[in-house]
Amino acid sequence: MKLVSDPHSEENHGNIPQLYTSVAVFLLGALSLVVPSGYSVGAVLLLLGGLAALVTGRVSALSKESCWVVAALLCYALIAIAEVWWDGQGSRGLDKPSRFLLAIPALLWVLRAPPRLEFLWSGFALGALLAGSWAAWQKLFVGIDRAQGHTHVIQFGNLSMLLGVLCLAGLGWAVAHPHRRAWVCLLSLGALAGILGSLFSGSRGGWVGFPIVLLVLYRAYGTHLATQLKVLAVGIVLLGGLIAYAVPQIGVQGRVHQAVEDIGLYISGENRGTSVGARFEMWRGAALLIQEKPITGWGSSGYKSAMWQLGEEGVIHTEAAQYGHAHNEFVDAFAKRGIIGLCALLALYFIPMRLFARQLHAQNLATRSVATAGVLLPVTYIDFGLSQAFLTHNSGVMMYAFILVVLWGVIVNQSKISERT
Repeated sequence: MKLVSDPHSEENHGNIPQLYTSVAVFLLGALSLVVPSGYSVGAVLLLLGGLAALVTGRVSALSKESCWVVAALLCYALIAIAEVWWDGQGSRGLDKPSRFLLAIPALLWVLRAPPRLEFLWSGFALGALLAGSWAAWQKLFVGIDRAQGHTHVIQFGNLSMLLGVLCLAGLGWAVAHPHRRAWVCLLSLGALAGILGSLFSGSRGGWVGFPIVLLVLYRAYGTHLATQLKVLAVGIVLLGGLIAYAVPQIGVQGRVHQAVEDIGLYISGENRGTSVGARFEMWRGAALLIQEKPITGWGSSGYKSAMWQLGEEGVIHTEAAQYGHAHNEFVDAFAKRGIIGLCALLALYFIPMRLFARQLHAQNLATRSVATAGVLLPVTYIDFGLSQAFLTHNSGVMMYAFILVVLWGVIVNQSKISERT
């Protein structure tokens, strides 16, 4: 099978709507972690484009697959809004679920005027390079124990990892680009920097699922690689892992040892209030709450009150009782919004993953690279969500919702290009 790149990547060069989208998408990735709320800049531009398209009636009919993506966003948002209403949270509780609704007009705009792929991948690469460089400066020169940006340290580390992983997905597109060497170099450096940003942050949750990331990359590209390249890739991954663990300045060794020690203290009962131990206690407390209200859940306010009471009664450690979420996306959704909320969360991840996975073996490498990124987006979020309620933070919501609609709009356009060729 002959692999080809996108023969129409340079078309519509003077298309102003496409240029507008391209700049917005570039800013979405490039500014995401190095400017306060930087992930909002490109997202707002995409939203404005979508609203303008709706007002002027320049919106194309959605395909069946696009309707499924919209349904996943809409379902999750509406159930979260329903929780806000029955839990009496007021207008403040609408902030995060509304972002999923706002991503829908952005999707309509990207479908109408998809960005050039050079802007998409360079935005991810620059964002990863800036995040990784900033994290290295903080860790190695400033002496900060855990590097972080303008958001929570766990969010920063995991989103840096996400940008690095997206750069890895883009390598398929890069190798078929006319300027292959430059793009492969840029995306490789972006991948390295993004991963280092995660390591310097000490956010362990982003490291756990990395083997699954590699599996997705192998499914997308591995079967077409020569045996020597496969061996080289495995060697680079193993060597990189050993170096990251062996060099104390990176901080991986200390974080791993701390996790092992925390688990030992929890099992022995000596200390259940450590970083890992508190998470176990949160999950145990949330499991008790789920048993009482498995259908609708407790709501955010009810969850906080009930967990505090469990802490006061000595059922769980008091350290675990003070947090407003369960430090696990799935447990948190189940405890607060019941089985209905859990199903909505699973749909938010698995519906797009399934749709993107259909193009993992596309002959067109531009299409395949976007499909790989589309699969890796929910894969990484599922990983992040195992130890952090990632969607309780604006950064987590904005990055998932808007990167998702950008990638989906791009792959729909790529599929149309493939049909014409």
